[in-house]
Amino acid sequence: MNTDIEPLENVLGVKFRDDKLLSLALTHPSMTHEDLRPNIESNQRLEFLGDAFIGLVIAHEIYINYPSLTEGELTELRSSVVRREALERVGNALGLGSYFRLGQGEERNGGRSRSSNIAAGVEALIGAIIIDQGIEIAWSTTIRILRPELERVLKEGVAKDPKSLLQEITQRDKKGFPQYSIVNEYGPEHQPIFTVQVMVDNVYMGTGKGYRKIDAERAAAVEAISHIDDMN
Repeated sequence: MNTDIEPLENVLGVKFRDDKLLSLALTHPSMTHEDLRPNIESNQRLEFLGDAFIGLVIAHEIYINYPSLTEGELTELRSSVVRREALERVGNALGLGSYFRLGQGEERNGGRSRSSNIAAGVEALIGAIIIDQGIEIAWSTTIRILRPELERVLKEGVAKDPKSLLQEITQRDKKGFPQYSIVNEYGPEHQPIFTVQVMVDNVYMGTGKGYRKIDAERAAAVEAISHIDDMN
């Protein structure tokens, strides 16, 4: 574990007022099971905060800068930028894994390079910046560290259609095909809003809304993929 956090602060462009918050953002849940000190916390609450904040920042950024995109296209673009694989690349660029505080078992099992840990670490780091520095600094930091991912997606094209991607994932995991169903339809007759849910092996996986059925299905698939990412 790299105990000198100054290089991380330098690459972030953020000097923490409270070093304990940065340390907390780097503390994997495995530490809470193995550390002998009472009441040691993990980064999971900060991860929750950062996850929600990153989604908001990217949604705002693409809404403002890409006015021609439809709701479905905005959803797909946001999903591509905040997916675990994208956040993992961001975390690797920051060298985040070397700073993690891990339990011995997680250390032995390759926890420093585990994609889910690195992605969660990025979210927790943003959560810590929100608390330590405030919304404005956290907002600008989020845009700065995620801009390469946004530019990559725009250059390479939005990631594979989420319905196709979800089906690939479920087949890879030897599960059934995703099943989509309309659970609600409201609004004016000429422009109804559809609510669709997706099930896999009779297990609820996600819900999405859209002005077209296909957009609602794609949004549901995005949520399902996000849930699968969180479980892995």
